[in-house]
Amino acid sequence: MNQQLSAISPKQAYKRILMTADTIGGVWNYAIELADGLGRSGILVALATMGAPLTRSQRNAASQLDNLLVFESNFRLEWMQDPWSEVDRAGGWLLALEQQIQPDIVHLNGYSHGALPWRAPVLIVAHSCVLSWWEAVKGDKAPSDWNEYRARVKAGLECADAVVAPTRHMLNSLRTHYSWLKPGHVVPNGRDAQQFTPSCKEPFVLCAGRFWDKAKNLHTIERAASRLRWPVFAAGDGRHPDGGIASSDSICMLGQLSNEHMTCWLKHAAIFASPAKYEPFGLAILEAALSGCALILGDIPSLREIWADTACYVPPDDPEAFVAVVDELVSDVRFREKIGLNARQRALEFSCQRMLDGYASIYAFLANGADTLQTGARF
Repeated sequence: MNQQLSAISPKQAYKRILMTADTIGGVWNYAIELADGLGRSGILVALATMGAPLTRSQRNAASQLDNLLVFESNFRLEWMQDPWSEVDRAGGWLLALEQQIQPDIVHLNGYSHGALPWRAPVLIVAHSCVLSWWEAVKGDKAPSDWNEYRARVKAGLECADAVVAPTRHMLNSLRTHYSWLKPGHVVPNGRDAQQFTPSCKEPFVLCAGRFWDKAKNLHTIERAASRLRWPVFAAGDGRHPDGGIASSDSICMLGQLSNEHMTCWLKHAAIFASPAKYEPFGLAILEAALSGCALILGDIPSLREIWADTACYVPPDDPEAFVAVVDELVSDVRFREKIGLNARQRALEFSCQRMLDGYASIYAFLANGADTLQTGARF
């Protein structure tokens, strides 16, 4: 799907950003949303993808944006097992792309490539990390097997010209796990509310995420599902990148859905559940809230930071508590509708425009040396 820069007119290309994205998780939707908004300001985004081939739905989404060039690869990602030879090869590929594209900004949605000898200023966005994941999911420090990852992430953070996280909690976790002391900035993720509109709600519980990812903790929902009065549907890829396919006897597995199909499911779901053990932001939760779903979330600091008192919270490892909260929402229609309305009102604060304004300020600082960016700013 590689495209040539000659297809972009000078007017469209007056400012250029080289951005990376993995194709496996929510970073893809984040990158597409951001690129779409940047395009309205005449900014060209060259998106270098890694991790897995683009799906048909992803290719479709990319093809809708006139300002987006996609450069596709299958290089393994830094959080995968023993990826470093491919991470290094990806680094050479990215530097060659920089030479070809001549971007004003390099926007990395990962860490280790921040230490490359870039010519343009570098922004790293911290969507998640293995060390904070390990602590949250396994309750312990990551073993020595991850020392190379730890060193590479720390080097990337130290070399970056700016670092952004979607929550204050995620930003602080970088300081905890990597002894990283430089200033950082919080720019919450955003979604276009017009894409997600509530409809007539139907009696089912919806959840979403990679079923094999213990951070998403769909296992708690699975343990509770047979005792719920409503059926449970799970959207997401059950195939692990390293092999194996997840299955369930108590949850109806929908598989990987296109954005259009996922939007339809969210529109009609009365309850959206994400009892996560680890979730630095959670785009699927934001989409569910914009769709008017009542939220049941894992009681963890990052989700409390985002959703405050507009969701129901459960201890991630307590299926009994999950059953009790679902029963309460099923039994009390007025309470369920109120929770859904409150979640939607809160979700409207996390707009695409707010996200764009935050990044625009940081881009201007990096590209032009603007003095308007405040250290530790939250947008």
